[in-house]
Amino acid sequence: MNPGEQKLAGGLYFVATPIGNARDITLRALDVLATADVLAAEDTRSLRKLMEIHGVSVGERPLLAYHDHNGGKMRPRIMAEIAAGKSVAYASEAGTPLISDPGFDLLRAAAEDGLPVHSLPGASAVLTALTMAGLPTDKFLFAGFLPNAKGQRKSALKALASVQATLVFYESPKRTAAMLADAAEVLGADRPAAMCRELTKRFEECRRGTLAELAENIASGPIKGEVVIVIGRGEVKAVSESVMIGMLEDALKRMSVRDAADIVAEGTGAPRRKVYQMALKLGQGDGPEDDG
Repeated sequence: MNPGEQKLAGGLYFVATPIGNARDITLRALDVLATADVLAAEDTRSLRKLMEIHGVSVGERPLLAYHDHNGGKMRPRIMAEIAAGKSVAYASEAGTPLISDPGFDLLRAAAEDGLPVHSLPGASAVLTALTMAGLPTDKFLFAGFLPNAKGQRKSALKALASVQATLVFYESPKRTAAMLADAAEVLGADRPAAMCRELTKRFEECRRGTLAELAENIASGPIKGEVVIVIGRGEVKAVSESVMIGMLEDALKRMSVRDAADIVAEGTGAPRRKVYQMALKLGQGDGPEDDG
């Protein structure tokens, strides 16, 4: 055990790993990888290589593969190790565990069993792309991968068209051109966006422009590497008072006056005070009690 390293308490430790540059790993992550009783990884070869780069030995410790295809079989073994007081470190193939990663079911199983869970923050392609895209970061929605089929992809984009937040997607380099073309058609050709690829790697690139410009640019030639698409928020369209009343009436069936006003104001862009006054008049004891 190296100086500064202490034996870990039993539990499940989610370890964020670099998304490209091997030096983008935290000292705490290296300590946990060096001292955990059991190691688990989405890709054991990637984790072994990362540990070798940083001089951390696997030694005689178990190194278990845990991924979408063997999760049902492997989870009981990992749960048993933790229940026995062992420390288990789980690392995604790249980036922060649980973000487009099979670790979610592992976390849920540990939480349901009341076992200790710890998360070690680190590299994330979502946040890295957001900080490079030049688009608002005060509010964003990570939407993962869009469907492969064109019709389903367009439907998914339509559902996100009015979301008042910057949108972030992961995409395959082979589908990036088609995705950008569909996004330009559905969300608007002039909507600002950025295509980030190979983040933190040698050929890192961030192309910025409108969706139409990016779609045309990408269509001119193939691209390689991991891709993150960032799209600016849509414009708020004016909503009539009658439509807002309908939205409020529906919301008040399920929530308090305050919450209903917040939801409708956020969705329509209308002044919150105005919407709250409308909600008060409509509520008057018919919906759930306001929480004050």
